[in-house]
Amino acid sequence: MQKDTTWFRNARFGMFIHWGLYCIPGGIWEGKEMPYIGEWIQSCFRIPNATYSKLAKGFNPIHFNADEWISAAAQAGVRYIVFTTKHHDGFAMYHTRVSDYNIYDATPFKRDPLAELAAACEKYDVKLGVYYSHNLDWHEPNGGDPGPKWHKNVGAMSWGNDWDFPDFEHKNFDQYFHDKCLPQLREIFTNYGRINTLWCDCPLQMTKDYSQQVYDLVTGLQPLCLINSRIGNDLGDYGSMGDNKLPEGYLDFPAESPVTLNNTWGFKIKDTNWKSPETVANQLVMLASRNTNYLLNVGPQPDGRLPQAAMDVFAKLAPWMQTVTTAVHDCKPNPLKSEIPFGYCTANGNQLNVFIRDWAESLVIQDVPSNVISASVPFKQDGSTLTLLPGQRPDSLLPLITVKFQDNL
Repeated sequence: MQKDTTWFRNARFGMFIHWGLYCIPGGIWEGKEMPYIGEWIQSCFRIPNATYSKLAKGFNPIHFNADEWISAAAQAGVRYIVFTTKHHDGFAMYHTRVSDYNIYDATPFKRDPLAELAAACEKYDVKLGVYYSHNLDWHEPNGGDPGPKWHKNVGAMSWGNDWDFPDFEHKNFDQYFHDKCLPQLREIFTNYGRINTLWCDCPLQMTKDYSQQVYDLVTGLQPLCLINSRIGNDLGDYGSMGDNKLPEGYLDFPAESPVTLNNTWGFKIKDTNWKSPETVANQLVMLASRNTNYLLNVGPQPDGRLPQAAMDVFAKLAPWMQTVTTAVHDCKPNPLKSEIPFGYCTANGNQLNVFIRDWAESLVIQDVPSNVISASVPFKQDGSTLTLLPGQRPDSLLPLITVKFQDNL
């Protein structure tokens, strides 16, 4: 049975949260800075589990405040989050009973971030989603490993843990899958209320049977939960674009682009290449016009705070989003025959929402579908050609002009 993706398509804006032990070194190990994404530091430097797991003893994010995170995101227009319950390093960011390698049992923190985020999401009407690395797990001898014949990640890093567990031929993925992966997923989808998305990653060598078992378990526990395409083997309910990949045009299926706010997913101390609020607004609306969700990632700091640069972006998005929310959320993508050359557009009923990226005194839209009955700026219409005459550019991250037509779009 095909799942209902209506809420997902209407949401348009999600927040990805990559948080784990990897935030502590922040991209630097023994004085050396890694050139890659921060959550891959264990593989990058081939850090033994005996050494890497000691990071947990110093992980005490006392400034973590789920209410602050979700409140800031919700005000900026975020409708759902995806939180890393377990990344490839195998460390659980919730209180699992399957393994003591988790934030509650292995750290001084003794709190369950997933439970606190679930409560905050309910408070602010933000939908809760979870990321779970269903294949790769570097902490486990039998965690997923495509083997030495596969290419390396970005040409340099091993997918599986071949530094602690080099005997590839004797790895038993089935043991990890049934003793850790499925039991932890059962916990997550039993103990934390409604979960709206499961975000899987890096299926690599997984057979369809393993992907199917994940799909059936999660759907059996929570039938409405949507699962992304990275579950593998063509079993997802919606498409996940590649990392930081934006579609070149309209997509006719539910889809999402995961995009980092800077260059990394997990926190890196020296990564200060933050996207501006203007860039975020442009990417969000461009994706909405192409029928694609924007999953914007933030990597929290070791102390539990979101980086101040991320909070600043959310703060600047918030007042703009309050004025344009109905043109981003709960609306159709671009209904015209082609994209407009100076911006992006979405639609609600008979209203065309025109976001102006490149401001000019005269803006021409070709092939409009019917007669215009009103607009928020002066206009001229000559058959199927509409000319908007907006005047001076307003002080806005991305200005919006609305046009109402005689017929629904």
